Amino acid sequence: MGAEQIRRWESGALAHAVSDPFGQGPLPWLRGSENYFDDTGQMVPWYADEILARGGGGGPRTADDVKRQIKGFASTGAVAPGESIDFHITVDPPQQFLVDVYRIGHYGGDGAAKITTSPRLSGIVQPAPLTADRTVSCHHWWQSWRLQVPTYWSIGAYVAVLTTADGYRSHIPFTVRDSHPADLLLVLPDVTWQAYNLYPEDGRTGASLYHAWDEEGRLLGEEDAAVTVSFDRPYAGAGLPLHVGHAYDFIRWAERYGYDLAYAETRDLHAGRVDPSRYRGLVFPGHDEYWSAPMRRTAELARDQGTSLVFLSANTMYWQVELGPSPSGVPDRLLTCRKRRGPGRPALWREVDRPEQRLLGIQYAGRVPEPHPMVVRNAEHWLWEATGAGDGDELPGMVAGEADRYFPRTALPEHQGRILLAHSPYQDGDGAVRHQETSLYRAPSGAWVFASGTFAWSPALDRPGHVDARVQRATANLLDRICKRD
Repeated sequence: MGAEQIRRWESGALAHAVSDPFGQGPLPWLRGSENYFDDTGQMVPWYADEILARGGGGGPRTADDVKRQIKGFASTGAVAPGESIDFHITVDPPQQFLVDVYRIGHYGGDGAAKITTSPRLSGIVQPAPLTADRTVSCHHWWQSWRLQVPTYWSIGAYVAVLTTADGYRSHIPFTVRDSHPADLLLVLPDVTWQAYNLYPEDGRTGASLYHAWDEEGRLLGEEDAAVTVSFDRPYAGAGLPLHVGHAYDFIRWAERYGYDLAYAETRDLHAGRVDPSRYRGLVFPGHDEYWSAPMRRTAELARDQGTSLVFLSANTMYWQVELGPSPSGVPDRLLTCRKRRGPGRPALWREVDRPEQRLLGIQYAGRVPEPHPMVVRNAEHWLWEATGAGDGDELPGMVAGEADRYFPRTALPEHQGRILLAHSPYQDGDGAVRHQETSLYRAPSGAWVFASGTFAWSPALDRPGHVDARVQRATANLLDRICKRD
């Protein structure tokens, strides 16, 4: 597609697409059983809008950030059963709308279940977003609907699906968490989600930690991007974070096989709401690039006290960030990452002499322009047991998006045993041959720390077109050992 064909508000999503070949991820409640093709002959993924994909105009259409047909955000990220969550929603033109609340899960292959529907609500056009030094905030929007979460609701990852009377749709993700003990705590990477959020993708005011716009509506790069972004705004485009599908892939697979999951977000780690001793393992299912110092302290404490850590993506814990209150004083609503700009210490963890490898066992090596096979190493190890994989076997497309590797000159964590389970050549953007690696080590506490070193691991668990039975079995071997299942 040539640049002249791209509408301005689409170019932000286009710019990010290079870092995640798996896109925004499935919208399971729109799932169709067949493939659809658009008018250019390109296949439309199964999670796109079916009616639009067929060329019809009678069904829901995705709202955008220019006309803002319907857009919204939640007042908080994660809530417990019995608590409430407020939604702030703009509707243009003003009209009635509904909110359908879905919970992500296996649900017999459906991928999600509708839990409740709001009453008919009256929509208003909210004020324009406020901007200051590239920071965009909608904290001044009026409350549109308060959802009182019943005490009997299951904890989990939820999506509020907003639909106007004239058929436009948008989404708001949120989490229902609990502090009860469980085998595994799933940590949703909401801090990284917000770092990538370019709302509004309008060719004028939107900004993320990666991009902003100039006066001509052209997309600017990192040196001109925001330093601080706000959680008090919708997500760009369809209203779902760019990398959200990785987490949903893991959730559908894990719930299908009955793993005992609790749920939290990375801001819960940051705020001290997570007691790692309640869990056998913490699972980080998606792209989890932005970490505050308290988040890292909690993860290190978990490992040192015997709670295992499972990192299912690449480029984890790369940038160091700070979280601050909103203008009205609500904690952890502003995310700041100075990157290499302005005063203060460097923002890369490895530049403050705390490289990621000291926790993960490997660390970020670079982007993978085209998917490559993952090459199995040490196939006799229990992780590969009953997968049928042998040394040197290739798992197609399993090195994708971004890749990690072991850095020999960088200190390793203390360990009782350590092994690399994949060693995979790929070509970087300059055509040079690099290597991806997958790591597992055992801490002195007995905790296991696994790092997949690739974006493709979670999609291989349950993403149509990406499933790999060997990766599914290897993941089960890992989690079963952590959960001490016989």
